Amino acid sequence: MSDITICLPDGSPKSLPEGSTGADLAASIGSRLAKAAVIVNVNGLEADLRDPLPDGATVAVITSDHERGLYTIRHSTAHVLAQAVLDLFPAATFAIGPPVENGFYYDFELADGATFRPEDLDRLDARMREIIAEGQPFLRRECSVEEGLQIFRNHRYKREIIGGTVDDPMSATEPGSVRLYENPPRFVDLCRGPHVPATNTFLGHFKLMRVAGAYWRGDEKQPMLQRIYGTAWATRKELDAYLTMLEEAAKRDHRRLATELDLLSFPAELGGGLAVWHPKGAAVRKLIEDYSRARHVGGGYEFVYTPHLANGQLFETSGHLDFYKDGMYPPMEMDNGVYYPKPMNCPMHCLIFRSRQRSYRELPLRLFELGTVYRYERAGTLHGLMRIRGFTQDDSHIFCTADQVAGEIKGLLKFVLSVLRAFGFDEFEANLSTRNLDKSIGSDEVWATATEALRAAVHAEGLPFAIKDGDAAFYGPKIDIDVRDAIGRKWQLSTIQLDLNLPERFGLEYVGADNQRHRPFMLHRALFGSVERFFGVLLEHYGGALPAWLAPIQARVLPVRADHQAYAESLRAALAAAGFRTDVAEADEPLGARIRKAKMEKLPYVLVVGDDDVLAGTLGVNPRGGEVERGVSLDTFISRLREETIDAANAAH
Repeated sequence: MSDITICLPDGSPKSLPEGSTGADLAASIGSRLAKAAVIVNVNGLEADLRDPLPDGATVAVITSDHERGLYTIRHSTAHVLAQAVLDLFPAATFAIGPPVENGFYYDFELADGATFRPEDLDRLDARMREIIAEGQPFLRRECSVEEGLQIFRNHRYKREIIGGTVDDPMSATEPGSVRLYENPPRFVDLCRGPHVPATNTFLGHFKLMRVAGAYWRGDEKQPMLQRIYGTAWATRKELDAYLTMLEEAAKRDHRRLATELDLLSFPAELGGGLAVWHPKGAAVRKLIEDYSRARHVGGGYEFVYTPHLANGQLFETSGHLDFYKDGMYPPMEMDNGVYYPKPMNCPMHCLIFRSRQRSYRELPLRLFELGTVYRYERAGTLHGLMRIRGFTQDDSHIFCTADQVAGEIKGLLKFVLSVLRAFGFDEFEANLSTRNLDKSIGSDEVWATATEALRAAVHAEGLPFAIKDGDAAFYGPKIDIDVRDAIGRKWQLSTIQLDLNLPERFGLEYVGADNQRHRPFMLHRALFGSVERFFGVLLEHYGGALPAWLAPIQARVLPVRADHQAYAESLRAALAAAGFRTDVAEADEPLGARIRKAKMEKLPYVLVVGDDDVLAGTLGVNPRGGEVERGVSLDTFISRLREETIDAANAAH
């Protein structure tokens, strides 16, 4: 038998007997790699470990601690779930089951419109563990379309995928053929693969989380399916860490905290996805917005205001009615046309630029608005402040020359990161979203220029970044900035988009130094994403214990007895005069109960005053998470609080 030569990722050659598989390659390198190997990447395509390797191929072994290895583990666990459901519910039919962030899901339709009960998850968990223990192999085979339709004759959703009426990337195969994965002798699924070698390799560190409804194809006119969500990891340690994080996340849920801290609410009378802000929540929101305004003033931005609705012709010009109509509210028939609540601020900012002749001397022109927009989100996707229907974007649009683009993007990145650092975030990642050919406007050349400018800016800032193919807005590529919160979760916040298309559609021009008319470049930038969502992320990041500079009440004064009330009021007045947000809790209940209440409200400071303080003009300082101090002078406390608040708010300037 002759040998084949494999090229490893570092460029070194590796000789193996003809017919060797990915598993053989891993074993030839070392026992540790063989044990950790999940799949292989062959010439850029992922493959099963049992597949023979072609001579001359470049091959990388993908292990369980690699992102794609974990993806495969989750994908394989989804297949085990599907087998368990069909074992316990033989009349069920199954649809799709992709891996998702932190886990997987699978969609099912039970007989007679039945739904899964909570206790069914325990039964399914037990059956899945039996399947895993059996060590069933994942075997791939190809068949004809006709055979595939026969195999899935009782599963309409699989038949729709095979028939090409539904696009399922997990099941994509070559035209005219169908790819299957079997766990003999009982289970077969329509699947692109790859998978782990067998159910008893890497699987078992999972938990079924919940059941939810999901429309087939995401279409409300299609049947409602039963979606089972699960999480899966390569090790028990990783699973336990994730479940612990979820417990902490539940404690930090901004919806619960908003209610407990009396910040805002979502009255049913308003309708889904709409919030009212209570005085304390509004105070924090104002602090966030005021800080944003101050930073934009310092950054050379000019403030603008635009209306909440506009004639439909505006959104025809911008392209939103062609590419974004499903996310817009229905039109309103008016006496002089059809009007829409605005989903974006950018078309109106284009009108401001176009309102008069512009000179190159005015550029870059940086327009900024805290503009409220309205987007129709499906009821099932609404989630507190994180996914709502009416929200305010801290929106800016920068019009500049070609020579200014690179510098503006670099400046924007620095500006965005410095503001986010001021709010306590210090871990960042970026995603560069590229063109979706089916949902975009503009020439290939324009898109290539815009994409490369964003790529260069991210490189220059030294941010780690990933490419999101086809995820750009219809008018241009974008950079999304993710932050990592206190318990390790990633949140997508800021967005920077380079747009060469809206200036064209709106006919924007400026007069250059050559006295000729030129088309400006346009940058879209939302720093917080939206004020509402940013507020929710902040609340969860801090677990409701906002830093002193953002807290709605920074200090509460507690008189020990009623006869200390006047002194407590004088301290409150002095602190208010110094610019701090304080109140007094009267001595109408025991001191311990009032201290506990203040702690439950997560106040930065509780100030207790008694006989000695009245005589000496001092106070007792009970800081959140710190040691109690007695006999602190008012001037000393004011100095500390000022240093903590003002300096913290300005630290990232």
